[in-house]
Amino acid sequence: MTSAFYPGSFDPMTNGHLDVLVQALNVAERVIVGIGVHPGKVPLFSFEERAAMIRSSLTEALPDRAASLEVVSFDGLVIHAARAHNARLLIRGLRDGTDFDYEMQMAGMNAQMAPDIQTVFLPASVSSRPITATLVRQIAKMGGDVGSFVPACVAGALASRFAS
Repeated sequence: MTSAFYPGSFDPMTNGHLDVLVQALNVAERVIVGIGVHPGKVPLFSFEERAAMIRSSLTEALPDRAASLEVVSFDGLVIHAARAHNARLLIRGLRDGTDFDYEMQMAGMNAQMAPDIQTVFLPASVSSRPITATLVRQIAKMGGDVGSFVPACVAGALASRFAS
């Protein structure tokens, strides 16, 4: 079975993340979403909340593939986490040329350290290219409508988080 590791912070899950996740499930039989946990950073949502939103988003978008998803946390090198979960592919989404330049450098470094793990770049759909989790958090915090940028469950979680 081909397994892919899709790392990120997913704080929160966006439609761009979901787009890449759905594409990844076309490439691999199983996708492990690795939520990076860094002790020095305080996320908006806990690991458990992010994991639940990822699962719910995929279940709504692609119910027949929900069983092909695993969500884990990791706190070291992505290649170590991928190996720990027997993943042979690293999934990286690309929005634009800036992402491409950075991701190419990262893929090169990862290939040097782990030649047995292949990086796969998946292009974001046109509608999700401008979306970033940072902008989504900022818009939601200022009372804006983020419904077109995130899955419904995430929009609800953001509304609850910033209701006051």
